[in-house]
Amino acid sequence: MTEWTEEQKRTIEERDRNILVSAAAGSGKTTVMVERIKQLILKDNEDIDGFLITTFTKAAASDMKRKLEKTIRNELKSRSVGDPERSFLLRQLYLLPSASISTFHSFAINIIKEYFYLTDLKPGFAIGDDVETAIMEKEAVDRVFEMHYEDR
Repeated sequence: MTEWTEEQKRTIEERDRNILVSAAAGSGKTTVMVERIKQLILKDNEDIDGFLITTFTKAAASDMKRKLEKTIRNELKSRSVGDPERSFLLRQLYLLPSASISTFHSFAINIIKEYFYLTDLKPGFAIGDDVETAIMEKEAVDRVFEMHYEDR
């Protein structure tokens, strides 16, 4: 059993409000959030796909999903076949891949893609990777220099 600090306990047990957890690397943010989500699922019977969980890195989002899956599977093992909680836990495993657990950037991109028609973006817009954006920057700089060179 993990020993929680008062702040961690408050974060885990707080209900009826959104939570922002911000702390230094290695301080246990993921562990605390997994415990909070675990309790919301197991004690409050909340579905995993009803949460919005965002992190700064893909690794943290992946780690969060992996830990949640492990937690749900462990709970599942402790339930007998006739236990009604078992089907609820199986449902959570089924919902986990589609749960909104991602980076802030991925979440924002998904929102923009879903509601592109409310923006000036075209439906097939794409986000450039580092190489693509570096090439575009170089081409833009070259065009500006050419324009100014031609003006002189």
